[in-house]
Amino acid sequence: MTTDHLDTAVLSPPADHPPAPSARVTIRGTARTGRRLAVPRSVRRAAGPVGLVLLWFLASATGVLPESVLASPVDVVRQAVELTRSGELPDAIAASGRRAATGFLIGGSVALALSLLAGLFRLGEDVVDSSMGMFRAIPWVGLIPLFIVWFGIEETPKIALVALGVTYPLYFNIYGGIRSTDAQLVEAARMMGLGKLGLIKYVILPSALPGALVGLRYALSTAWLALVFAEQINADAGLGYLMSNAQQYFRTDVIVLCLVVYALLGLVCDFAVRILSRRLLAWRANFEGEA
Repeated sequence: MTTDHLDTAVLSPPADHPPAPSARVTIRGTARTGRRLAVPRSVRRAAGPVGLVLLWFLASATGVLPESVLASPVDVVRQAVELTRSGELPDAIAASGRRAATGFLIGGSVALALSLLAGLFRLGEDVVDSSMGMFRAIPWVGLIPLFIVWFGIEETPKIALVALGVTYPLYFNIYGGIRSTDAQLVEAARMMGLGKLGLIKYVILPSALPGALVGLRYALSTAWLALVFAEQINADAGLGYLMSNAQQYFRTDVIVLCLVVYALLGLVCDFAVRILSRRLLAWRANFEGEA
């Protein structure tokens, strides 16, 4: 064998020979670089709201959006700092939070009881479900004058409106979750000797849990939406009270600030339900979208 052939044999490893350590490091480094370039989901989720705020700021700064129509983000932030220092904004958030929490607890309790009654028993379905379907068609905001006649203009009509807005999404989602339980799964549980209570506890309620959590998300968002209307009823505290006063003086900065606070409170509630869903539904494999 010639010298050229020997050099070729020494320098060229066989085809099945593993790559050199330096090559491995290079490959791993490339993979890591690719991972670093990936944009986190949290950044992608925030891109939309941040882009809207930037567009709003540019429109205000260039005069395309006059201050008489809508205050700039800078004015809204400045007003938030002033109202926070004076204590008005924290007090308003606390008052609105109490109303929303009380209304949600009442409406959620009613919805849970009615959905279990209608979902688990045919007699309950015959008595409850048709009535709930009928009342659902009535706009709950249109009941404000009737609530004022019934309950006056104090706290009760505000809480009642929130409770009513919460009841429907929770009821229909829990009821639908119970009735969507796989009949074959129920039959298999009965063959294994589960009684009625065991069937409800270990089969029906876990099957209804995804629908119930979806209803919880809708109910929380509806609670804040109902509160916006409820706090227009002769309120003397709360975010709606701040908005009513700002409307009289054409203070769009305060109005936008209150709307942003409503949105942030709803976002916090939605985020809490998302975390709760991940914990409670860890046993359930879900499709999370394509990468």
